[in-house]
Amino acid sequence: MCGIWALFGSDDCLAVQCLSAMKIAHRGPDAFRFENVNGYTNCCFAFHRLAVVDPLFGMQPIRLRKYPSLWLCYNGEIYNHRALQQYFEFEYQTNVDGEIILHLYNKGGIEQTVRMLDGVFAFILLDTANKKVFLGRDTYGVRPMFRVLTEDGFLAVCSEAKGLVTLKHSTAPFLKVEPFPPGHYEVLDLKPNGKVTSVEMVKFHHCTDEPAHACHDGVEKLFPGFELETVKSNLRILFNNAVKKRLMTDRRIGCLLSGGLDSSLVAATLLKQLKEAQVQYPLQTFAIGMEDSPDLLAARKVANHIGSEHHEVLFNSEEGIQALDEVIFSLETYDITTVRASVGMYLISKYVRKNTDSVVIFSGEGSDELTQGYIYFHKAPSAEEAEEESRRLLKELYLFDVLRADRTTAAHGLELRVPFLDHRFSSYYLSLPPEMRIPKDGVEKHLLREAFEDSKLLPREILWRPKEAFSDGITSVKNSWFQILQEFVEHQVDDAMMAAAAQKFPFNTPKTKEGYYYRQIFERHYPGRAGWLSHYWMPRWINATDPSARTLTHYKSATKA
Repeated sequence: MCGIWALFGSDDCLAVQCLSAMKIAHRGPDAFRFENVNGYTNCCFAFHRLAVVDPLFGMQPIRLRKYPSLWLCYNGEIYNHRALQQYFEFEYQTNVDGEIILHLYNKGGIEQTVRMLDGVFAFILLDTANKKVFLGRDTYGVRPMFRVLTEDGFLAVCSEAKGLVTLKHSTAPFLKVEPFPPGHYEVLDLKPNGKVTSVEMVKFHHCTDEPAHACHDGVEKLFPGFELETVKSNLRILFNNAVKKRLMTDRRIGCLLSGGLDSSLVAATLLKQLKEAQVQYPLQTFAIGMEDSPDLLAARKVANHIGSEHHEVLFNSEEGIQALDEVIFSLETYDITTVRASVGMYLISKYVRKNTDSVVIFSGEGSDELTQGYIYFHKAPSAEEAEEESRRLLKELYLFDVLRADRTTAAHGLELRVPFLDHRFSSYYLSLPPEMRIPKDGVEKHLLREAFEDSKLLPREILWRPKEAFSDGITSVKNSWFQILQEFVEHQVDDAMMAAAAQKFPFNTPKTKEGYYYRQIFERHYPGRAGWLSHYWMPRWINATDPSARTLTHYKSATKA
C-alpha cells in the first residue's frame, strides 16, 4: 500500500503543484520521492512508500537499466510475479513484485501485461521512447486511483482524490476529478510539450471470466462439474490458495476479526497458512466494539478457537461521533452506510498503527457482494435476479465497501489484503449455477458455510452465525450504532434544513437527517464534488428509505428469535 501521484503537461510550477502530493502522505509513511521526467520540464512523479516488499530497492518510480525509457509508479501487490518471472525467464534487477510490469510490457505490450497480473494494483507507466502513458487498475478497484484530464491535455493522477483537488491549471479553474474505472487500462499519447491525448480506454477483465493468469498460479487441479461435494472441495482449494498467495510481505501480518463468517474464515485460514509457512510470530487479530457488543463476543470465541494473539478495542458513542469528520475526509464520500461502517474500521486501524507492529492487514471484504450475503438477498424474486444483483454489487465495490476498506486502513499507513476478491476464487464462485448461490433455509451464504462445515476451522455457532446489520455488530442490539447516530443528528439537522435540502443539494439530495449531516461535512472538505458518488447504496426489492438492515423485516424477526 503506497501513494502514487503524477502530472503530465502542467502549466503551473511543479514545485508548487507537488504540495498536493503531500495530501496522501499517510499512504506511505516510510519514504517519499519527487522526480522530474528527463526531457519534460512539466512532467513529474511523486511517491509515498509503505515498505512491504524489498525494503532496499523498492523505491519508485521504478526504473531499470535494461529499459531506460520506462518509468513505473504503482500501488499494489502482484502475487504471481515470481511465477511469471520464472516462466518467461526474466532477469530481475530488484525483489519488487511490480518489476514484473516492466518486463511484461517490454515483452508483449500493455494488453498482455494487465491480463497476466494476479493481484491488486493501480499504476502509471510511462514509455518515453514510444511517447506513451498507460494507466491501469485491478478488476475490483481494490487499489484506488483518480485522474484529471483537461481538454488541452493536462493529465494528473493520484491514489486519492484529495491529492488532485487543489491543483492549478490555466485553462480549467475547476478541475474535474474522476475515479479511474476498475478492470480497465487507458492508453495516452505523450506530446513533445508534455501534454497527452487519450487514445483508448479498454476493459481488460470481467469478474465472471477466468483470468488469463490462471495457468501460472500453481493451484492443484480443480474437479469438473457442479456436484455439491465437488464444488465445496474446489471452493476450499481456491480460498486456501487466495490466502496463501497473500502472505507475500516482509512486514508483520495481522487480521481484522469481527466474529462474523467472512473475517472468521479469513483469520482461521490465515493462521493455518502462517503455521505451514513456519512464520515465527503469532497472528494478531483485532476486534472493535462497545461493551457487550455481539462482534466482540463472537470475535473472542473465534480467537480462542484458532489461538491468535487477540486485541479488543473498546470505544464509546462520543468517540464514534467525534471521528465522523475525519472519517468522511478520509473516505471522500458521503454515502450513508459507507460512513457508518467506516467509523469502527477507522478507529481500529488507528489502534493497530499506534500499538502494534502489524502492517499488512487481512480482512473479509467482498464476500457479501460475491456470495450474496446481504440480508435483502432473502427477498430476491429469483436466483437469476440475485445473480445479476451480485454482479452489480461487485462492479460497484470501488464506490462502497472496497473504498471504505482502503481509506480507513490507508489513513493510518496500513495495507489491506482481501482474499475473497481473489480473481480465481471469485470467478469460480460466479461460474456456479445461480440456484446454488442463493440463501437457503433462511440462511444467507449457505454454500460458503457448507463448504467449510467439515473443516473444523471454526466453531459451528460462528460458521452459521447470521449476518449482523452492517455496522451494528460493534454495538449492542439494545443501543445500536444506527440508533446512536439517529439520536445525534436529530439535534444537528432541523426540519427547516431538511425542507430546503433539494434546493441546497440538488444532486443526490439527502432524504434523512443523517444523510444531510454527512453531506454537510463532505461539502466542507470537498465543495462541488458530490458527483464522486453516483448514487447511494441501498438494498433492492424492498421499499427502503435507509440502507440499514435494521429496517428489513427479515432482520427484525431474526433479532427477536
